[in-house]
Amino acid sequence: MAKEQHKTNAMRTLDATGARYEARFFDCPEALSGVEVARRLGIDEDRVFKTLVTEGRSGAHYVFMIPVACELDLKKAAAAAGEKAVAMVRSRDLLPLTGYVHGGCSPIGMKRLFPTAIDETCDLHERIAFSGGRIGCQIEMAPDDLARVIPLSRADLIVL
Repeated sequence: MAKEQHKTNAMRTLDATGARYEARFFDCPEALSGVEVARRLGIDEDRVFKTLVTEGRSGAHYVFMIPVACELDLKKAAAAAGEKAVAMVRSRDLLPLTGYVHGGCSPIGMKRLFPTAIDETCDLHERIAFSGGRIGCQIEMAPDDLARVIPLSRADLIVL
């Protein structure tokens, strides 16, 4: 577990549920690409997932987690959410909506719990990494452990 002074909302949520995780910190004055985060931490980029927040045509919000080197297929995402279409939330709207900034958005500990789907490639890995709730922090844990903390569906979400 991480030192108390470094706890984020995501880590406090994980601690409260007793979930097993590892927090990894790195110096980073501003948001990096997910591929660069993977390089800095020495983690295969296929097991580092980015957290993307979208809005459906209905006005509902959805969270999608995909490998950092991949692109979200909006049609597949809409189908997974049961929407006709979804669009990415604007960067400036991310903080008021989730409590997180671009580059530090975790699927855990948002202001509200949104339906969340992760790309099915997560099952190829014993552990995945994703934002720990601030720039310069990643959480590593098993996908099944993550699914015990937040409602998490698996789907084919990436552009091939």
